[in-house]
Amino acid sequence: MTRPLRFLLAPFLLAPFLHAAEPCRVEIVDKENGWPVPLVELRTTHELRLVSDNAGLIAIDDPDLLDRNVWFHVKGHGYGVKKDGFGYEGIRASPVAGGSIRIEVERRNIAKRLGRLTGGGLFAESLKLGIESPAHESGIFGCDSVLMANDGKDLFWLWGDTTLPGYPLGIFHSTAATTPDRLRMKFEPPFFMHFQHFRDPTGKIRGVAQIEGEGPTWLTGMIGLPSASGGIRRLVATYSKIKAPLEEYEVGLCVWNPEVKSFNRHRVLWTKGTGDKGLLPKGHPVFWQDPAGKEWALFGDPFPTLRCPATFEAWENRTTWEKVPEPAAPRSAEDGNEVKPHRGSIAWNPFRKKWITVFTQHFGKPSAFGEIWYAEAASPTGPWGKAVKILTHDNYTFYNPRIHPELVPADASFIVFEGTYTAEFADRPPPTPRYNYNQILYRLDLDDPKLAGAK
Repeated sequence: MTRPLRFLLAPFLLAPFLHAAEPCRVEIVDKENGWPVPLVELRTTHELRLVSDNAGLIAIDDPDLLDRNVWFHVKGHGYGVKKDGFGYEGIRASPVAGGSIRIEVERRNIAKRLGRLTGGGLFAESLKLGIESPAHESGIFGCDSVLMANDGKDLFWLWGDTTLPGYPLGIFHSTAATTPDRLRMKFEPPFFMHFQHFRDPTGKIRGVAQIEGEGPTWLTGMIGLPSASGGIRRLVATYSKIKAPLEEYEVGLCVWNPEVKSFNRHRVLWTKGTGDKGLLPKGHPVFWQDPAGKEWALFGDPFPTLRCPATFEAWENRTTWEKVPEPAAPRSAEDGNEVKPHRGSIAWNPFRKKWITVFTQHFGKPSAFGEIWYAEAASPTGPWGKAVKILTHDNYTFYNPRIHPELVPADASFIVFEGTYTAEFADRPPPTPRYNYNQILYRLDLDDPKLAGAK
């Protein structure tokens, strides 16, 4: 390169350094309580998308946005601001380097968003603002639905297909982690979990259900069961083997091996071409004591369809399994229409003194699989009372919600639940950066007057 040409190019080569600026801090909070709100998207008129992290923060350092008046469309899946005269929902602000902007959003959901549990960059925007992250990077970018059980010592968390940073194809034999049996935490944002993931000798996340056979291994119905003699609790689940294009060809029972820290095939229940699968222990199991005092394990998704005595020996013996009649779908407390459940979970709640359920509506509105409802019953087998919608999504999916009674004190006046947030099964929405295909945790205050219709 000649000397004159170097002088001509110098301003362009230096431009990135000359224009580097301290970010402008954008803080998004719930107008009602001042809590930070994760997963609120600001979109500019030239389609730049900025999303708040688990601390409700966004860092703006884009030269084209600083030192000028900027319109931001606001999209928050149940959080938002009032529309203007043209019907636009957003705010106008003037970001400046080192400055700060506070945006108060109105919560339209009954449930309160606590934050993302999985994936990378939980506090990415905070780090850009010089705020230390309380969470370490896990090495996971995304993961499918959660299962959780008490293994007798810890809380055992298991996820389905898992996305990694290095390649579009990740882990398809379930990943897992543990947390202490009883967590002491404040269920307010900013929120995160200290997961202890199972890793290989090099420190990389690994699959824990590599059951022999072609294709992925998917688990369901995970539960910790004692032996009939009252011995050590064993962690068990139902597995499915899947081959392309998404064909289930084997279903069976598997058991956690604590020595190798993996699930092993225990018994094959069904293979393709052998007839009907029959009853299977699926979903999110719960324990239930009947009026005669007998302890049962109930399996269902969300409502129980199978029960067996709550022992390992009964679980592995198909002859002890009993069919549970499916209850009628709940009806909306608002208009009386049937609310058909897609997937979800149930739990006994001491505060309400009722069995409760949180489930995704099958073909709801505005999102086909993103509308979440709450209902109650005197018995885990129903009938279920009127349902109240507690969470909505703007053309996005939130499936397989799981209530976590294990995380909160027994006398708590609230519950927490999580579900899978994904663009799949919606009408081609742009996937939300970092959040897509991950687990998000919500809090539902059971003394909220808006739940009064759930009777």
